[in-house]
Amino acid sequence: MAHAILRAATRLFSPRDTLSILIFHRVLARPDSFNPDEIDAAVFERQIQTLASCYTVLPLHEAVDALLANRLPPRAAAVTFDDGYADNAEVALPILQRHGVHATFFVASAYLDGGVMWNDKIIECIRHCQSETLDLTTLGLGTLQLDQGTQRWQVAMGLIRQLKYLEPAPREQTVDAICRATDAEPPTNLMMTTSALRALASSGMEIGGHTVSHPILASLDPAAAEHEIADNRSALEQITGQAIRLFAYPNGKPEQDYRREHVEMVRRLGFKAAVSTAWGVAHSGSDPYQLPRFTPWDTQPTKFALRLLQNQTRRNPVVV
Repeated sequence: MAHAILRAATRLFSPRDTLSILIFHRVLARPDSFNPDEIDAAVFERQIQTLASCYTVLPLHEAVDALLANRLPPRAAAVTFDDGYADNAEVALPILQRHGVHATFFVASAYLDGGVMWNDKIIECIRHCQSETLDLTTLGLGTLQLDQGTQRWQVAMGLIRQLKYLEPAPREQTVDAICRATDAEPPTNLMMTTSALRALASSGMEIGGHTVSHPILASLDPAAAEHEIADNRSALEQITGQAIRLFAYPNGKPEQDYRREHVEMVRRLGFKAAVSTAWGVAHSGSDPYQLPRFTPWDTQPTKFALRLLQNQTRRNPVVV
């Protein structure tokens, strides 16, 4: 009954000829109180069930073709994942397959086979620090109190916000110094292995480019940015044996994380389309190299569906 009501509401209020592209990152096997921003398998299953019931979910490359040809079906949607976490293949894939939903996985190739993204290093080292006080004064970050639970999570998020827009090399040095100060080692199983990525592609899911090391492209010189994009595609094509047609800008905020020159790089390198993290829905006037995406954070199905409807009112997200 609930899904029938949601379907009726979606049909009644959804604008026609729009494409909703959803972003996910991780799907945890079980809830993690230290990582409350990430959904778990039970929540993801409810979200995918609601999405499949209320929307026409398409593979992203098919949705792009339909968008460019002005033949999108009503209530079109696509599912994407960023970064290349191991739980995408281990936890999310079986749920997607169970509901007949296709997804595109944008993978940063440097972190395959045991790599750890810098933000995850901070999260995991703060989680496992044995001290309740962390002295980072030599790094200009002060002395931090590490009470249990949400306090530690807030400390980790605060550090990530402070370091996010540093240039890659000094940021990595600072992150490594933070981990040494915690006397904790980040895990090496957070990201996919090459064999898992190959199996994911063989399952029928699409793999997309997401740069080699997930830098903020606007922080790089043009040659380095182009190498990040092109070398990532070459690595993913070698692993999967498939053409890499789609790209996701790391972090993805127009002007802040990428600029017009990076849009032109992606176009020149021969990608079919690219996605940002500007909220909204794509429509016939959208730039196919800056398609908007949306992160639905509601865990309850009705609120999840209403959030999707709300996002559909954003038809003209900012682009560069």
